[in-house]
Amino acid sequence: MKQFFKRGLILLPLSLVLFLSGCSQMAVFDPKGPVAQTQNDLIIYSIILMLFIVVVVCVPFAYFVYKYRDTNPNRKESDYDPHMHGNTMIEIVWTVIPFIIVVALSIPTVETLFELEKPPESEEAATEDTKEPLVVYATAADWKWFFSYPEEDIETVNYLHIPTDRPIEFKLSSADSMAALWIPRLGGQKYNMAGMENTLYLQADEEGVYDGRNSNFNGEGFTKHTFEVYAESEEDYNDWVEQTQNEAPELTQEEYDELLKPGLTTEAEFSSTHLEWVDHGTNDGRDYAVNRHYDLYGELMHLYSDQEAEDFMDEENDDDHESH
Repeated sequence: MKQFFKRGLILLPLSLVLFLSGCSQMAVFDPKGPVAQTQNDLIIYSIILMLFIVVVVCVPFAYFVYKYRDTNPNRKESDYDPHMHGNTMIEIVWTVIPFIIVVALSIPTVETLFELEKPPESEEAATEDTKEPLVVYATAADWKWFFSYPEEDIETVNYLHIPTDRPIEFKLSSADSMAALWIPRLGGQKYNMAGMENTLYLQADEEGVYDGRNSNFNGEGFTKHTFEVYAESEEDYNDWVEQTQNEAPELTQEEYDELLKPGLTTEAEFSSTHLEWVDHGTNDGRDYAVNRHYDLYGELMHLYSDQEAEDFMDEENDDDHESH
């Protein structure tokens, strides 16, 4: 028994160290914007509170198991009373303490939820004039991402450019199956659904390239339903916008319909958006993709591994180069 408790005393702090070191390697614990930082603070607070609860529960539990063990030589028959009934103090304690725990978790969680429904403000931007959010329509499809910039009249496929220190207002929808846009270093996910529109506010305070993906399983191409986010200075972002407007081809409805076919595709950019003829976040645009490619949703791409998916993407790239 003593050996068991000695091992427990060694393994508990070791497990805690391994857990914290693992957290340091996770993207959600490396926030690069105010939304991700707020959510990170809430996660850390919840972990610390729950670890405290675990210690408070486990220490008395271990003590009672050891003290009242069957092999305890000091144990007396009078220590056990099978007819004991009711204890007001114990009833109060195990009712009040869980209530306090729920309140301690609920208040910061609810406050955070309401805070995240507004455009974020970084500490650097708080001292300057408030910047209007950049509106980006993020449309998911099997299995690619379309990012429409209505103010700039440009659209990208499977990649995204955003300026730093400026809120991004994502208008989320889906052309077919349910997805969820998630950029771990910038904030949590929110769902993309056909015929509906959700709003997600994010912001990047540091320049860099961040990974984004669909966090809701939606079939064979799920693991490759990803995109990259290029966070850059306002000047670099404006240069990219100007270059795309001047050099990228216009997106035609026929080409967009072709891109909507279920399958993987490569990065692309256009000097117009699909919002000119369809908005998948409205009831009228709910079945736009399904009506055009109904039969294709029953076909498999036969991608059984990441390597096969990479090979498929390479073939698509080669076809694109040949067609141009």
